[in-house]
This record gives sequence, C-alpha cells and structure tokens, in this order.
Amino acid sequence: MLLAWVPLRQRPGVGTIANVVVIGACVDPFLAVLERALPHPPLGEQVVLAAAGIVLNGVATAAYIGSRLGPGPRDGLMTGLVARTGLSVRVVKTAIEVAVVVLGWLLGGTFGWATVAYALGVGVVVQAAARRLAPTVAARPVVAVPAAAAAAE
Repeated sequence: MLLAWVPLRQRPGVGTIANVVVIGACVDPFLAVLERALPHPPLGEQVVLAAAGIVLNGVATAAYIGSRLGPGPRDGLMTGLVARTGLSVRVVKTAIEVAVVVLGWLLGGTFGWATVAYALGVGVVVQAAARRLAPTVAARPVVAVPAAAAAAE
C-alpha cells in the first residue's frame, strides 16, 4: 500500500507507524472484551454498535490525519488521491473502502451488512469530521487544467 503513495507524493510519518502498531495491538484485545461483555447482542444492539463504530472510526481518522504526523496506509492513499484529483474525501474514501471489500471477496473473504455499511458510510463521516479536525484535507484543492484542455472547452 505504501508503494502506491510514491506517485502521489505522500510521505509516511510517525503516525503511519503508530497507526499500524496501535491497531495491530489493540483490535484483538478489544474484540475479546466486547465478546465477553456482549456475547450475542440482539439485532438492535448490533446496529447501534456498527453505527457507533463507523462514526467513531470516521472521527478518529479525521483527528489523527489532522495531527499531521502521517496517515495510515489506506488513509495516505486517500489523502494523496484527494490532493491529486480534487475529488472529495467522501468520494475517495468510499471508493477505497468499496474496493477493499470487493478485493477481499474476490480473494475468498466474506462480508455482511455492517461491512457494506462501513464501506459506504465511513467516507461521509471522515469528510464531515475533517472539516473541523483536518481542514487541509477536507478542502477541495484546485486542480490545474492544462491549457490545451481549457482551450477546448
């Protein structure tokens, strides 16, 4: 994933390494605690937990990107594509997450409604939160139009 950053002129930072290490170290223990606290939540609680997770993850993504210590691997791809294409954070983040779900499925993985909800919803939350927490990412950059293309219009 980091090699995809090269043509986008993205650079890793301490936040990039921290993203990988913290997520890797925290996910399994947190899931074990959650399984013990709510071993078989009813559908209503599942929906609330999934929605809360999408919102929390989107806000956290905007917050750590806003710190400017370096984005995580997929978020560096997102910030680079936003900067180079002029597309919104919402569109780019959603496209990346949908691509990850499709690729995972093609490789034999499974997905459920919460995976689809995350892929389609987290980009909206990241963009909304980034307006306040990472305004340089949320702002649409002006993409230069080559003179030949401008003349053709």
